[in-house]
Amino acid sequence: MAFAQLTYRESLRDIETCLSVQATKLYHMGFREPVRRSTLADANEARDWRIYAELAHRLIAQARKLYANEDLGLELSNTVYALDSTTIDLCLSVFPWAHFRQTKAAVKMHTLLDLRGNIPSFIHISNGKLHDVHALDLLVPEAGAIYVMDRAYIDFERLHALHQAGAFFVTRAKSNMDAYRVYSAPTDRASGIICDQTIALAGHYSSQHYPNHLRRIRFKDIEQDRTLIFITNNFILPTATICALYKSRWQVELFFKWIKQHLRIKRFFGTSENAVKTQIWIAVSIYVLVAIVKKRLGLDASLYTLLQIFSLTLFEKMPIHQALAAEADRSDGPQKINQLELFAF
Repeated sequence: MAFAQLTYRESLRDIETCLSVQATKLYHMGFREPVRRSTLADANEARDWRIYAELAHRLIAQARKLYANEDLGLELSNTVYALDSTTIDLCLSVFPWAHFRQTKAAVKMHTLLDLRGNIPSFIHISNGKLHDVHALDLLVPEAGAIYVMDRAYIDFERLHALHQAGAFFVTRAKSNMDAYRVYSAPTDRASGIICDQTIALAGHYSSQHYPNHLRRIRFKDIEQDRTLIFITNNFILPTATICALYKSRWQVELFFKWIKQHLRIKRFFGTSENAVKTQIWIAVSIYVLVAIVKKRLGLDASLYTLLQIFSLTLFEKMPIHQALAAEADRSDGPQKINQLELFAF
């Protein structure tokens, strides 16, 4: 299944055919029998997906240690997380267990992304009906960490639980938020910061769920000609840093886009819930494994470049540095080669 992720296989028959070409090399890797698609199908159905989830978590722990000192460009020592989810569409007639809407099936991938290295520190795969805000119930808040999320996660009772745990959050305010100003700090309107206020919630239930003060920042985005209102429980960081933190939330969107484009989590090799979760967790493991290789070997190449190289050299005994050196040494200038010209002009 990892071979399928790395080499862009489309089906179990595709995996079986391609692996049969490498029969001798598979033998030396410990495969005494040919890999059959029926065996893969049975494993997808019967082998618990939690095995692969645990493997992914072990790799994530290694990757986060390697990227712990990555520079966020914000002069922050805090761990910064971006929380969001992505919906993976499925066919209702083939995946009836993942019922989402009347004519549609889907699963959701709730992800907490560590922005130092863009490593997913928490992933929960649910049915498409689970609202994003419920992912906050599954998190174990980390004291001192900063959680950046969009308006879908605004639930003042849950946000207050983060606050009580010693964590910070940055999100956007909803247009119907009922609050009043307690204090206004001076701001530099030339930088786009319209106001920096300390507020208290005025709604009957919201004030009970979050009795503490909040910080409200109104920012004018000149490039897109819109005004954004951020709320946070952090009263120490500069206003510009709070705005930059929310902008960095876009990294989780790029993570979802990357794995959907370059890994196999949109077409599945099995139709059961176990098979779908197995394939997603193996894809996450591959992403993290490539990130570990990149960091441990000190490679400057992007994850996409490494993935492309692995797809062609998976069974070759070639150091990855050699493959990258060959790419770097290519020159557009004339080369002396003992080869006749194919076309003569």
